[in-house]
Amino acid sequence: MEDILPWTEKYRPKTLDEVAGQKETVISLKAFVKARNMPNMLFAGPPGVGKTTCALALAKELYGEDIAGNFLELNASDERGIDVVRGRIKDFARTISLGNAPFKLIFLDEGDALTADAQQALRRTMESNSRITRFIISANYSSRIIEPIQSRCAVFRFMPLQEGEVTESLGKIVHHEKLKVNDGAYQAIYYVSEGDMRRALNILQGAAMHLKTITAELVHKISSRAMPKEVRAMVELALNGKFKEARGNLDTLIISYGLSGEDILLQIYREIPNLEIAEKKRMLLIETVGEYNFRLVQGANERIQLEALLAQIATVS
Repeated sequence: MEDILPWTEKYRPKTLDEVAGQKETVISLKAFVKARNMPNMLFAGPPGVGKTTCALALAKELYGEDIAGNFLELNASDERGIDVVRGRIKDFARTISLGNAPFKLIFLDEGDALTADAQQALRRTMESNSRITRFIISANYSSRIIEPIQSRCAVFRFMPLQEGEVTESLGKIVHHEKLKVNDGAYQAIYYVSEGDMRRALNILQGAAMHLKTITAELVHKISSRAMPKEVRAMVELALNGKFKEARGNLDTLIISYGLSGEDILLQIYREIPNLEIAEKKRMLLIETVGEYNFRLVQGANERIQLEALLAQIATVS
C-alpha cells in the first residue's frame, strides 16, 4: 500500500532529526524527549512547514511502541465544536497514561479552526489535567487562538523553508525515485511553493507523473503558474507604453495557463522587485496592484480590471 501513498505521506519524516529546517524548534523538542517532560505547546506558522510532522515525530520518539494508547490526534477543522472538547478530548485527558509513558499527549491539528466556545472549554481541560496529559495545538494563525490558551502553552514559531532546505529534501526524493531534475526546475518548484514543503512535494509528484526529466517549464505548467519571465515581460511592455503587445501577453497567460485574475496579480506583485525601474515607480506599481486586487476581491470583472491595470502601469511609466 505504501507505493500508492501521496508523496507527502510516503516521505514524511519519521524522526525529529529528519525534519527539514526549524533547527531551533527541533533542538527544543529533542530536549523534551530526553527529559521525558514537556509543557503544553502551540505550533504556529504557515502551512507545509513541518508543524504536524514535528508533533507526530515527537510522539513516536516519546512513546515508541506505547503510542497507540497514549497519543490522540484530532483535526480541529473536522471536529471543531464544544461537544468534541467536552466528549473525546476530556475523556482521553482525564485517564492515566499506559505503560511507562509519563503522560498522555493530545495533538489538535489546525486548532485555529476551533470555535470560541470550544477553546473556552479546552482551556479548563488543559489546566485541570496538566499532571497526566499534555496538549500540542497547531495553528496557521496564532491570533485566532484565544489568549488564555496561548498563555498556557510554550509557543513555537515555524518559518517558511529556505530554498536550500527545500532543494535538499527534494533531492533525496529525486534520487530515491530515480528522476532527473534540472537546476531550474528546483528553483521553479520553490518559486511556486513559497517555502511550503507539502506543496513542493505535490508539484514534484505531479511533474513526475508526466515525465522522468523535470524542467522549469513542466513545473509551471503542472502548477498552473506562468513563467516569471513571461509575467515580467508583460509588465515591461506596459511600462514601455506598448499596451497592445502587453495585452497580447495577457491573453497568452490566461489561455495557456488558465490563471485567474488574482493569480496573475500575485505574480505581477512578485515580479515588481525584479524590474529595473526607479524606486518611486516601484512603490507606485505596488500601490496600483493593491488597488486592483481590492477591486477583484469586491467582484469586479477580471478581464477588464487586468487590462485596466496594464493601462495604469503604462501611465506610471
